[in-house]
This record gives sequence, C-alpha cells and structure tokens, in this order.
Amino acid sequence: MPARMRHVRALAVATGCASLALAVSLPAQAAPRPDRGTERAVLPQGDGWAAAEGSTTGGSRATADHVYTVSNRAELIAAFRDAGDAPKIVRIAGTVHGNSDAAGTPIGCEAYQQDGYTLDKYLAAYDPAVWGTDEVPSGPLEDARVASAKQQAAAVNVNVPSNTTIIGVGKDATIVGASLQVKNVSNVIVRNLTFEDTYDCFPQWDPTDGDKGAWNSEYDNLVVYGSSHVWVDHNTFSDGDRPDADQPSYFGQIFQQHDGLFDIVRGADLVTVSWNILKDHDKTMLIGNSDGAGASDRGKLRVTLHHNLFKEVKERAPRVRFGQVDSYNNHFVATEGAAYGYTYGIGAESRLVAEHNAFTLPAGLDKATILKKWSESSLTAGDNYVNGRKTDLIAVHNAGVPAEHLTEGAGWTPVLRPRTDSPRAVPALVDRQAGAGRMPGC
Repeated sequence: MPARMRHVRALAVATGCASLALAVSLPAQAAPRPDRGTERAVLPQGDGWAAAEGSTTGGSRATADHVYTVSNRAELIAAFRDAGDAPKIVRIAGTVHGNSDAAGTPIGCEAYQQDGYTLDKYLAAYDPAVWGTDEVPSGPLEDARVASAKQQAAAVNVNVPSNTTIIGVGKDATIVGASLQVKNVSNVIVRNLTFEDTYDCFPQWDPTDGDKGAWNSEYDNLVVYGSSHVWVDHNTFSDGDRPDADQPSYFGQIFQQHDGLFDIVRGADLVTVSWNILKDHDKTMLIGNSDGAGASDRGKLRVTLHHNLFKEVKERAPRVRFGQVDSYNNHFVATEGAAYGYTYGIGAESRLVAEHNAFTLPAGLDKATILKKWSESSLTAGDNYVNGRKTDLIAVHNAGVPAEHLTEGAGWTPVLRPRTDSPRAVPALVDRQAGAGRMPGC
C-alpha cells in the first residue's frame, strides 16, 4: 500500500483544520484517541434518528494503522479493502475522480465504450422516426449501451464498509464523478466533502416514459442502501460544471446524465443528514425509492434532515415513501426563472414531519406547490416561514390544489433534536454554516 495512505507518513499537506493537523502529528505508535479531533468525532447524543438505538461512531476508534489519506480512487478503494469492517478513518486530500485510470488521471466516456457503441449510432438506431414510440430500445446497440454502462459502473460505484469515517482534508476536498455506496453496512460517517457531477455516460432512451419519452440515467453522488446508523454532515452536493440544463436535447428531451444527488433507500434506517448543501439539481433526494418496497421499508427509513440548504433544486427535497422523516430548520431557496416543481413529495405510507423551516422563493411562485401529494398519506407541517411570513403549508396546498387534498397529522412527535432554531433565523444561520469547508474546527 502506498506510504502516503498511512497515518503518520500521511500528510505533509496543510489540513486547514486544527484538529486534523493535531491528529497527523501523533507518533507512529501512539495509542488512538477516540474522543479527540474532528476526524474522530461521533454523532452527538440525541442528534436525529442516527442517534437512536445505539450510536453512530464511524471510525472514531480506529487504530493508527487504520487511518489513511488518499488522493485518488484506487487509493480510496485500497484503504477500504485493507481495513475491511474494522474501525477506520479515511481522509480525502484534494480531488478524487471516479472516472479515472489506475493512476487517478481522469478519463472520458470513450474509455468505457464496448461492442461498437457510440452515441451517434445509438441516436440513429432509436430515433422515434425509425424505432417508434411503443417499445423500449432493444437489439445490438442497446446491448452495447448496457455493456458500456457496466464498464463505467465498475469505476464509478465505490462501496463503503461498516465502521467508517470518511472526511475531507481542509476546505476543498472533492469527489468528482464517483458514487459512494453505503450499502448493507452500518455505522458510517461522511463529513466535509464536496460531491460533484456523478454523471452517466450512457443514459437509456425510453420512449414509453411519460407522454414524450425520457432519457434515464444511473448514479447518485451518495447512496445509503439497506444501511443503518449513518451520519452525513457538512457536505456539498451538486452537478458541478455539468448541469443537466446545459446538456443537448435529443428526441425533444434533455439528455439527462444525472440521477439523484443523495438517496436513502431499500430498508435504510437511522440516518441523520445535517448542515449540508444540496444545490443546482433536478431529482434531489429520495427517501424510499418504490411504492412496491413496503416489505423492506415499512418500519425503516427513519431519517432526520436538519440545518441543510436546498438551493435551486427542482424537486424531491425530499420525496418520502414509508419513512418516519423529521425535517426541521432547513432553508429552501429558489430564484426567479429557476426550474421548480415542488419541495416535499408526500408518497406511499410516508409520515413526514416538516417544521420550523424557511423558504425563500420568488414572488410569482405558487406556495401551494411546496407540497406535492403522490399517495394518500398524512403529514405534520407547522411553524414554517415563506419569505419571512409564517405559512400553513398544508392549508395553502389544499386551497390551491384541492384535487390533491393532504391530511394533517403524521401521528408521531420527534424528540431527537439537540437544538431547534427559530425559522426566522434559519436563512442566515444555515447559509453561513452549512456545506463542505464550514465544519466546526475547519
């Protein structure tokens, strides 16, 4: 394993975080200090659902030989493999590219193409004027697209083991084009990272999707799948310099290369999402990905969202199915001319509590669309402020969209809130302190 991945030889790089710098200065054989330093921080007691039924400690108890500093995808994967499920701290220094070769050098989509696939050939084969609109693509070019997508997936998806803290070094640690998969594990902390542009080189055209067809893509920046006790704190999520709005249109639809920013799905449970920025995106966050997943999701998907900034996101902030979700003290921002569909999606058997949040919206935006009913479920939504004025979101929705009447009362009362700020103070507080590079100690 490269020497630079090891604890004491690791960082000759300035961290920007005093506590991280202290950790680096420990002697090679020093005993671990689980209770010291930002990188050894644990989720505070009572801080959301990830603090229930035990605690979330990540890699705070890592021994010196299980503290790594990595600067490319190969080193990141090697660190996870080396430590396995033992407590580990993995520091991200600089920029890690998911779409890269063994040396960490970024590569383009062409490197993944298989069996003669090119976008031009795919477009020619499945042009509605040629293929029609009644069937999804099949045949040699679709098979080539699937084979090419498989090659990219092997590079983009990075599995995170149990008992892990993954943390950015300083203020500019970035993961570009990779999807961290927190899948069927437990006790994971993700902090102080900028996630950008996890893009799909090979979206599939589906002419049967909606009235006009759609391009469907894979990959989220971060996925919590079937995992428990996960804390995601002080990160920034976006499409980076490749927003879908700037992509070309084919067959009359935007060639959308991004899926979600951050999804929590498939029986995931006991998750706290705090002080993050999620911005400039379409399909932002799913909590529960299917109406048909009740067998795995009922009684799970307990998630807390607090002090996050959702800025210029079109929808799913979040969309909830089945989950007992507490969303409080978040700031939701949309500006004039930005695409906006809804904020909270009320889905199958969801039990959402949305309280003490602030919304900063353009004057012409219909406040009735902040809530979107997808299925018959009830929610609690009190003490929310829109443009500085207290607003009953449910009443406004029901008056404005009477055909989608929402029932008030989620049937439970959140107690795992270490602090609740006035929604009047939320915009300034969250805008100043949320996101990567703004974590206490940095």
